[in-house]
Amino acid sequence: MAGDMGNGITSNGKAPESNGDAGESGDKLHPLVRTMAEDFHAPRAEDIDHLHELQKFTTRKKDEKTDKERIGSLSETLKSAARTTGPKVVTSEKKPTTQGPRQAFMSAMSDSGLKPTVVYHNLTPAELYEKALAHEPGSHIVSSGALATLSGAKTGRTPKDKRVVREPGSEQNIWWAGKEGQSGSPNYEMDERTFLLNRERAVDYLNMLDRLYVFDGYAGWDPESRYKIRVVSARAYHCLFMHNMLIRPTEAELANFGRPDFTIFNAGAFPCNRYTSYMTSSSSVDINLKTGEMVILGSQYAGEMKKGVFTIMHYLMPKRGILSLHSGCNVGADNDVSLFFGLSGTGKTTLSTDPHRPLIGDDEHCWSDNGVFNIEGGCYAKCIGLKKESEPEIWNAIRFGSILENVVFDEYTREVDFMSNALTENTRVSYPIEYIANARVPCVGPHPKNIILLCCDAFGVLPPVSRLSTAQAMYHFISGYTAKVAGTEQGVTEPEATFSACFGGAFLMWHPMKYAAMLAEKMQKHGATAWLVNTGWTAGGYGVGYRMKLRHTRSIVDAIHSGELKGAETRPTDIFRLMVPTKVSNVPDEILQPAKQWKDPEAFDKSLRHLANLYATNFKKYASGGGFVSADTAAEICAAGPTV
Repeated sequence: MAGDMGNGITSNGKAPESNGDAGESGDKLHPLVRTMAEDFHAPRAEDIDHLHELQKFTTRKKDEKTDKERIGSLSETLKSAARTTGPKVVTSEKKPTTQGPRQAFMSAMSDSGLKPTVVYHNLTPAELYEKALAHEPGSHIVSSGALATLSGAKTGRTPKDKRVVREPGSEQNIWWAGKEGQSGSPNYEMDERTFLLNRERAVDYLNMLDRLYVFDGYAGWDPESRYKIRVVSARAYHCLFMHNMLIRPTEAELANFGRPDFTIFNAGAFPCNRYTSYMTSSSSVDINLKTGEMVILGSQYAGEMKKGVFTIMHYLMPKRGILSLHSGCNVGADNDVSLFFGLSGTGKTTLSTDPHRPLIGDDEHCWSDNGVFNIEGGCYAKCIGLKKESEPEIWNAIRFGSILENVVFDEYTREVDFMSNALTENTRVSYPIEYIANARVPCVGPHPKNIILLCCDAFGVLPPVSRLSTAQAMYHFISGYTAKVAGTEQGVTEPEATFSACFGGAFLMWHPMKYAAMLAEKMQKHGATAWLVNTGWTAGGYGVGYRMKLRHTRSIVDAIHSGELKGAETRPTDIFRLMVPTKVSNVPDEILQPAKQWKDPEAFDKSLRHLANLYATNFKKYASGGGFVSADTAAEICAAGPTV
């Protein structure tokens, strides 16, 4: 037949009528039509909302008692004078419910005491991605799978806006700013009433929002010394950041979390009142040790939360006889632990992240009677100029769950340009420590064998490595020296010395001598050796000489770890009287003595004396000992510095 297509279907697309016997059914389906009908699956969802509900499942068991306790704890946290009842709380995404007249009325109210707020508690990274992408402009998934975000106008910390409440329980312990002989302290005071004003402002702002994010986690990997931290934030980005940086609780730990030891109220998108006492800008970062709370106003830079937790631990740990340290930490095959101290640009992250030595942590640690432990559950690394070839561990950690802060990426490919400083020099990445393939988890280790103090001497006069006496270790630990070089900051045209007490002056709560005395005691008790390693310039200062080659610095660190340098022959230097090894494997002998590298001996001597004077001038503010060491010990420490 002309209309037959040869496949049982007529030219009009219909199956032909049956030519079967008269006894066959007249409405029998063509075989092809029957097959199509059998392949069709009826929908199992009643409507679109039901379809979305069927898309997800959970393995979590519901515990009404635990949920009730958790809701009560979160509601208690969010109370303020304007809101005496807690908001509605959910712990994961739920199917939206239709609002009745009363709920619709309450949602329209502007009074924070009436408006209900949804609180998302300990969401997973995937859920937080979804929230950030849906509600926070500037959030994007880049090609590696990481979440790229923006921190707003502030792309770094604002240390001069930090305030600590002066109250009877702690005021005698705090190293306060502004007192005679105590210049350099980061602890500017505020009174309790002003803190309450800022707390009320922050909590009222948070309660006005449609959604809040809360993360409960821990600070400190040692179970005997850990603290429960609660973070309340307006942004999913901030919640994911602290999910990475704090130690993440198990479901059982979360169910029994209870009341936190310390709470951060991050209302960073809302400014402080400039007319409030003690305010110097639109930003304020306030810590109250009495109430165990921190308030952030006027800054969305996530690092404020991380360093807020560290500041609290810097107070609480020494009070318990545990030394808190701003350092990196790794461990060797023989269970030998090394601590790395160093300011920005000294190579602390690069040298502590060693493929042959598991990483315990990159930034914040404590040294207790049990050994060392990491305070954090993640890493917060600078990524300006990041290259896979030079720092593969950090490069490979940038994946789903990581946060890239203030980076620039290609509009179409979403490839990140790590060389770009279009937004800031301080581009950062945050990731869980498990993302480092060579990390030791749990992040704990035995007592350290080596204390490595890193500096980047742009004057080119310090040796690449020297062994320190206990007094010298205290002196150089308190000094916390490195140097800025021309081009790194606007207005810097020649090398500029930078000193930061204990290599983390912005976070100290006690006088630097307190931390130094504890370090010396632990070093002597456990037989640790201290080293000063210069990763800066040689054969001349910046612009004349050249920077130490990384391979030579790595060889020096390897020689420290192997024990080669502990018994090596040494020679003292002039002025600083540092004991320098005469030989180091795989390092040219001439590099070990800076004076021999300079073509102009007089220029070397002049630069050496200049740096010595800078050291001495800086150390005057600590010379008294702050009451934490005897007058004789303080004098011994001062005498361990350079002679001028």
